[in-house]
Amino acid sequence: MILTARRKRQIEAIILIILLILSLGGIFINDYAPSDGFGYWVMMVFVFAFFSIILGWLQSQQEGENFAPVLRDQALHWLCTLLVVGGDSIVLKPENNSGLVILLILSLAVVLDGVRIGWRFSVVGIFLGVSAVIPTYTQHFFWVELIIVATIITLTIIWSFWLRRNN
Repeated sequence: MILTARRKRQIEAIILIILLILSLGGIFINDYAPSDGFGYWVMMVFVFAFFSIILGWLQSQQEGENFAPVLRDQALHWLCTLLVVGGDSIVLKPENNSGLVILLILSLAVVLDGVRIGWRFSVVGIFLGVSAVIPTYTQHFFWVELIIVATIITLTIIWSFWLRRNN
């Protein structure tokens, strides 16, 4: 499969938007039912792992590299993330707002993985980290985070159109 740079950017932008929307959903769930938020963020570790493997595969296809080392690195990265999340669930019970701690762990894992697979993934990780901190400063944090997501999505779409026009 021959993958153009333009098509790869489009897929990355779509994945960015999907992950931001799913993250915003998790923030909403965590706000209203922290014990459900815990389960949601554990599930999101698998979702982020899936999308990062897809992005790693796209990179290996575009650069003509072997996918096996990429898959090994991604599997190790996300397995370690899952182990740390499991440790969090042992130390902090789900009803004690451990969802926010998992959100911070996921944020770090996503930012670090973004260094390998692309800056868009790091943007999602930074958003997750900011989302874990904002609730300590305002009660209306969901609306603040909704504005942040809308801004990131808008800038992503504008960036995509700008790149398409200039290439």
